[in-house]
Amino acid sequence: MIEVEHLSKRFAGKNRKAAPVLAVADVSFTACNGRITALLGPNGAGKTTTLRIVTTLMQADGGTARVGGHDVAAAPAAVRAQLGVLSDARGLYARLTARENIAYFARLRGVPTADFERRLAELAALLDMADLLDRPTHGFSTGERMKVALARALIHDPSHLVLDEPTNGLDVMSTRALRRLLLALRAQDKCIVFSTHIMQEVEAVCDEIVIVARGRSIAHGSAAALCARAGTASLEDAFVTLALGHAETA
Repeated sequence: MIEVEHLSKRFAGKNRKAAPVLAVADVSFTACNGRITALLGPNGAGKTTTLRIVTTLMQADGGTARVGGHDVAAAPAAVRAQLGVLSDARGLYARLTARENIAYFARLRGVPTADFERRLAELAALLDMADLLDRPTHGFSTGERMKVALARALIHDPSHLVLDEPTNGLDVMSTRALRRLLLALRAQDKCIVFSTHIMQEVEAVCDEIVIVARGRSIAHGSAAALCARAGTASLEDAFVTLALGHAETA
């Protein structure tokens, strides 16, 4: 389970005279095991900053976050051991093959060789990437890079998975492969959180949706529950209604 309570984060302005930028004002949500939770919001809403705090890449100015019961500020090593993270920057080593990229991270995570081979075979099948494994990643397409980065994030079999805008730049087939993987991981009782601004992603796989606008979590629930709350027939209309209503009262 991932628990976030009243997170806030400010960044210094571009110069001494500039006022601090409030990237996250008040974000709270709970993501349960065996469910897929989406942070849905426009660009600049604070989704990425929130996930960077959850994954221990950044410290919050206020509030708390816990992963598997461990506080991200007090026990970052315990949190990282449970996490698989796909950031907005894929960060592959271009001269290494896909297999070598994944193996390197497996060694960093202390994955035994026998377990590595088994896990890699499973992930290659789920992501339809067997033909990519022994090719250098230089020149890979966006979708191919995503598959390698995902396999790298999952090679140690983490109980929690955090993905930041995972389908950016993906074609239809790569998006479908990602959806298959997420559904398979949900069936394994993993806790999955991802950020997005694309409605189709949310409607296709998500159990729980957290709407984030202007650095605040303003509504949460299933797509049907959010539509009922907003009095709309579609999730897109519900999002606009709820986010706009927040902006007008902020």
